[in-house]
Amino acid sequence: MEESKSIEELAKEREEFNQIAKSLADDYMTIYYIEIESGRYTEFSHSDVYESMNVPRHWEDFYKETRDNAIKYVHPDDREFAEGLYYKEKMLENLKGKKSFSYKYRVMVSGQPRYFRFTVIRADDGKHIVLCVKDINDEMTAETVQKKNQITFGQIAESLASNYDVIYYVNTSDASYVGYTTNNIYGKLEVHNEGQDFFRESKNIMSLIVHPQDAKKVREVLSKDYMLSALVDRKQFSIDYRLIIENEPQYTRLTARKSSDKEHFIIGVENINDEALKEKAHLKELSREKELARRDELTGVKNKTAYAELESGVQEKIDKGLEYHPFAIAICDINWLKIVNDTEGHKAGDEYIKAASKLICDVFSHSPVFRIGGDEFAVFLGGSDYPEREELIKKLRNQVSANKESGSGPVIAVGLAEFEPGNDTKVADVFERADNLMYEDKRRIKDNGRI
Repeated sequence: MEESKSIEELAKEREEFNQIAKSLADDYMTIYYIEIESGRYTEFSHSDVYESMNVPRHWEDFYKETRDNAIKYVHPDDREFAEGLYYKEKMLENLKGKKSFSYKYRVMVSGQPRYFRFTVIRADDGKHIVLCVKDINDEMTAETVQKKNQITFGQIAESLASNYDVIYYVNTSDASYVGYTTNNIYGKLEVHNEGQDFFRESKNIMSLIVHPQDAKKVREVLSKDYMLSALVDRKQFSIDYRLIIENEPQYTRLTARKSSDKEHFIIGVENINDEALKEKAHLKELSREKELARRDELTGVKNKTAYAELESGVQEKIDKGLEYHPFAIAICDINWLKIVNDTEGHKAGDEYIKAASKLICDVFSHSPVFRIGGDEFAVFLGGSDYPEREELIKKLRNQVSANKESGSGPVIAVGLAEFEPGNDTKVADVFERADNLMYEDKRRIKDNGRI
């Protein structure tokens, strides 16, 4: 018990804690200490980046003033999300049953968007919350937090510490360590365990619980030499990995930094499973939205934007003189679409376009198809379709002839051109030749009946 400890032991323990607290506080560029009920607040630190924004600071009503600032300074796409966070009831709801919660959005700084992460923690007196602000556009640069009030600093420091599940205070010379855990959501630290060799003992434990796919990178990081080298010109570094807990992967983050006395590592370990899963879901949704933005809504094939991106990528390789696999471009144009629209209506015209798109995709089944205009499609032939290109064009024309004879099914004109490395310097050169050949085919179809 604490009463049985000597003055020297208590002083040593407090010094270790102060080193941890100061190192944790250094990780944030701005910290607000907020009285929950009244909304009165103190800004504990201030950075050059925030200074350049000239954000008004009235100190009286954190909730209202922060919502007002969100309207002024947050990126338009994130504004509604940010504004909705800064209500007392909402902040308490987000903290319910948790020691902290984090979120991020973009703030306009000097006309440019920068991502910031905000971490909200309940102070140990139960009457205050701490809001920590970090610019995560540049994880390697952290602003120094200046101590303004020793009592407040201690409360904030303990709250910062509570953001981690375990904190290790490791001697850089002999690797002896003390591990601290939080004993409740209000952030008070207590000694969890002590040991003689943090790196050896951690590797032994990690070999049993780290996900096999992450084991190698974790072993590399859990080395005194690695940490000393990694922190030579960086304030901190982090590694994300998975632990297998009850047969389920749990995302975890280890963050290491040097203490201000330069004689210890401060190593924080936190469970980030909820954050990682949300991030994965967000990336999946962004990927889906990106894919939809490159799809033609009517036919489901790729659109003009997707073709421009493909052309740009191929052109870049040509410009750099890189060897590029042989390719050809086919340009297809739907005949008689205007007649269908005028006589049967635009709904029938849409069905005619979809039938034409299906025919093109069925013929060129191993090549990307793009709808680049109302009645025009482009096909980029590479891979297994390239050697068969003449046969595929013949197959398409035979089907078009059969459709003409039967009077049903789409009629499509097509032109094909190959990339000629000695002559072509632009993808557009190939496109233009294919386009000209398509118009020749269109005239042939026209001359043979129904325009």
